[in-house]
Amino acid sequence: MDIATVRLEAPATPTAPPLALRPWHPADATGLVAVFRDDEALRRWAPGGPHDEASALDWVSRQRRLGESGERLSFAVVETRDRAIGGRLVGHVVVKRGARDSGSAEVGYWTAAHARGRGVAPRALRTLTDWIFASFPDSEVTRLELLHQVDNTASCRVADKCGYVFEALLPAAPPAFPLDGHRHVSRRAEHAASGTEMWTSC
Repeated sequence: MDIATVRLEAPATPTAPPLALRPWHPADATGLVAVFRDDEALRRWAPGGPHDEASALDWVSRQRRLGESGERLSFAVVETRDRAIGGRLVGHVVVKRGARDSGSAEVGYWTAAHARGRGVAPRALRTLTDWIFASFPDSEVTRLELLHQVDNTASCRVADKCGYVFEALLPAAPPAFPLDGHRHVSRRAEHAASGTEMWTSC
């Protein structure tokens, strides 16, 4: 799959503009730095984020390389009304492919502080989930996992809203995961049965 050609879309809501999920681009570097600089909570939940223009360009370049290999497919989430590269950066979603023949993959996301409260994370995650199950065969992906620390209650709410069912309590694994965590799961069969609306276009 050529991720460089993928663009996913979620419609507007009564209180928020439409979203586009598209591959990261070097032009996003300045906005990416601003998002991390202004958000202590994001730096906590997504450590290792870019802190200046150079590190942001390196981060974007890494996402693009991993996307080309198919190992990690990352999308900038932007509020935009056209198909240009730009748009106001409001978040990030990613799917990390699991081990070969595992049938599983892991999803993740973050939302910029200035965009919270507008349903960005649930809309983006639903869009990504629909796309993954529609684009990858059952032989490759039968379930999607969403992991978060127990004190990240916002992520727990997003998981619930998107139909990711709580499956297990995960023990802490310091230093990367200093607290226990939750594993939520969306299975292909249950997702198809739920009749989730397809919000994507490529």
